[in-house]
Amino acid sequence: MRAILLVMDSVGVGGAPDASSYGDAGADTVGHIADACAGGKADNAVRQGPLHLPNLTRLGLGEACALSTGRRPAGLETAVSAGARCGCACEVSTGKDTPSGHWELAGVPVRFEWGYFPRSAPCFPEQLIDALCDQAQLPGILGNCHASGTEIIAEHGEQHIKSGRPICYTSADSVFQIAAHEQGFGLERLYQVCAVARRLVDPLNIGRVIARPFVGTDAASFLRTGNRRDYAVPPPGDTILDLASAAGRDVVSVGKIGDIFAHRGTGRLLKADGNHALFDCTLEGLSTLADGGLLFANFIDFDSHFGHRRDVAGYAAALEAFDGRLSELLPRLRSDDLLIVTGDHGCDPTWGGTDHTREQVPVLAVGGDTTKNIGQRSSFADVGASIAAHLRLPDVSAGRPF
Repeated sequence: MRAILLVMDSVGVGGAPDASSYGDAGADTVGHIADACAGGKADNAVRQGPLHLPNLTRLGLGEACALSTGRRPAGLETAVSAGARCGCACEVSTGKDTPSGHWELAGVPVRFEWGYFPRSAPCFPEQLIDALCDQAQLPGILGNCHASGTEIIAEHGEQHIKSGRPICYTSADSVFQIAAHEQGFGLERLYQVCAVARRLVDPLNIGRVIARPFVGTDAASFLRTGNRRDYAVPPPGDTILDLASAAGRDVVSVGKIGDIFAHRGTGRLLKADGNHALFDCTLEGLSTLADGGLLFANFIDFDSHFGHRRDVAGYAAALEAFDGRLSELLPRLRSDDLLIVTGDHGCDPTWGGTDHTREQVPVLAVGGDTTKNIGQRSSFADVGASIAAHLRLPDVSAGRPF
């Protein structure tokens, strides 16, 4: 009896009831990608034609879309397999960021408002930057604005290498991001600067400080690396990870789960660069996961490589690649395992801007009590509550098990 929770980062299915409050009314990550594929607008060298997700569709992705938006996207019409259950979930947390989504999935909704930086430039308080430069011994910073990570590195990267000033920027999320060259600035030094920044932004209630290392020699060759590190505040309550760890259960965290949960209750950490490598880690972790254990994995490429960059064809190809890897995982499930595949927010690649989109997420399950329908859930926390019930752990603070 084990539980496996796979988060397809940013894979939303549209229709969040409060999307208009976030400027996202009509956003629909999976639906709009499927539309583009059906219309021949998402063909590239890697994939062509209608969106092809046979495993996810048999798990109920098309049905989850229909529950959320009232329509089943093109290519996702296959019937749900016997033994699979599907639904969708709304987020009650106030943000549409990664920590809020993951914490709520783990049973702890965010009931407070995060701190955010204004869209004006400069966006950071002068006192904050003065303290950062003083305590981290920096000659100054570059950026100081809302920006796309790849674009601001292209714009300021060469000047950063010459001056030694790191590139600091933010987004619509509650985040302070610092980009620096791995060799010229130094990876460990970047981490040290981020640790200083983490302490300084605590009074501002900022959710994450993110180290964004990159390599290359000029704007044309700059490339962010897999050595990203998130410095997050800890969740405000006991998550399913805390409960499993406190009960002495085996816990495996794949990808950036350790960072998202401030390394609290996250057990064995398996990190890698890219969805394919992360799926390899997932299979590795599952092969040794003890009875009663929990594996929690995040697949970041959907969000960071394709959603934020508004790359529809790339996003579609990533979904199809992930779907293909499910063929390796599903046969390895034991009869008493529970697998849940879900998302943490949306990032519709057809939407304006580069930010996340406020959407419902799919909730696709195999195993556990297969007699119950999941349906439309009022909180992501129902996922954590269901895992707690399956593993016979104490109840999480929010959510109803399905």
